[in-house]
Amino acid sequence: MKDLTQGSVTKHLLQMTAFLAISMLVQTLYLLADLYWVGHLGKEAIAAVGVAGNFTMIVLALTQMLGVGTTTLISQAAGRKDQPQAELAFNQSFLMSLIVAVALGIFSFLLRDFYCESLSADAVTASLAKSYLLWFIPGLLLQFPLVALGSALRATGIIKPTVGFQVLSVVLNMILAPLLIFGIGPWPKLGVTGAALATFISILVADVLMILYFERSYHYLRFRFAQFRPQTRIWNSLLRIGLPAGAEFILMSVYIIIVYSIIRGFGAAAQAGFGVGARIMQALFLPVVALSFAVAPVVGQNFGGRRGDRVRRSIYSAIGIGSAMMLLLTITAQFSSTAMIRAFSNDSAVIAFGSDYLKIVSVNFIAAGIAFTTSSAFQGIGNTLPPLISSMTRLVLFALPATLLSFHPGFQIRHVWYLSVGSIIFQACCNLLLLRRELQRKLVFPQNFPEGIAEPGGAVAG
Repeated sequence: MKDLTQGSVTKHLLQMTAFLAISMLVQTLYLLADLYWVGHLGKEAIAAVGVAGNFTMIVLALTQMLGVGTTTLISQAAGRKDQPQAELAFNQSFLMSLIVAVALGIFSFLLRDFYCESLSADAVTASLAKSYLLWFIPGLLLQFPLVALGSALRATGIIKPTVGFQVLSVVLNMILAPLLIFGIGPWPKLGVTGAALATFISILVADVLMILYFERSYHYLRFRFAQFRPQTRIWNSLLRIGLPAGAEFILMSVYIIIVYSIIRGFGAAAQAGFGVGARIMQALFLPVVALSFAVAPVVGQNFGGRRGDRVRRSIYSAIGIGSAMMLLLTITAQFSSTAMIRAFSNDSAVIAFGSDYLKIVSVNFIAAGIAFTTSSAFQGIGNTLPPLISSMTRLVLFALPATLLSFHPGFQIRHVWYLSVGSIIFQACCNLLLLRRELQRKLVFPQNFPEGIAEPGGAVAG
């Protein structure tokens, strides 16, 4: 375990962000490589992967729920120097990850055909999306135990093993994808199904390696099968903290579904352009996402250790670092959007739709970075409801006008992107105001437990 209640908070943030960014960089390179290979199969294949990829948002919502709850409970217990409580939270979160994965798997396969047919622009795209999900869904389900284990390590300040296993997994994925997509050598030619199968195999390998690491090398948190019986108190805490954070990702999924539904009438090229542009934007967001993943455990351990001064410094430092990162990315997107889209498609319509999307939405990159980092600060404190409220408000401000505009005779897709920009700027402002109020309430600790000394039981004042 690494004690994040001592030393420079900025140094902790930068060190953890650097390692997390390496993992996410490799993961992003895979996503872009996968998109590149699939792009050779035609615009219908790109659109199909984009439609099927919306399932990823659902899984991200649920794993976010699990990961945030796990990180918060374990980091706060570690900050209080309460190892038994940290280990109990670890085992309970791992059990929950297995149960949720099984339930989601049953639900996903039952709705697969209806989902693909509802969102695809044509029958060919729907058929390809169904084939892709056949192996992509099992691969996504394997993310649940992987996230539970990785979140536990991150909560205790340990990053390197998770990064190493993820890099190995992604490299394996990048090797297998073209072999299975195009049938190179003895490998079968599976098209988009091959891309999904490569994902499944690589995540399975990462799961196995992570479990072996916990069994053989990591001693602060161990598997205790005696603690696998569900405990209502722990589950309630995990859900109370994790559900709002997971709901934020569900709102993102709703946002994407609304966009796909609105632009469906513009054809597969529009859906493909948005799909490529969205993936590139995810790649550009890599640094600030890595930073936000580092914020929660740093804030969490210091909050658990009653170090209010360090909690504030962590948040201010994260916002400053994130804003500087996103400013550079905004400039990059403004001048290179067409070139970035052209790297993944030579279809002129796809390039036009995608580059227009990137150029407009890049205006909100700094606001999006603030929204990410402040939401993670709420996670570390253990109150994830305020950022959910601002996310819900943002969705309403976007969805209603966008839907109404889509029925207007002069409607253009860029109107949707302008609305998206305005709604995210609004969300960032809301998060900042709500976080200021939260810090005023929560960073007032009992007089008999001064900052730096843990209160027995970890009760939160205020």
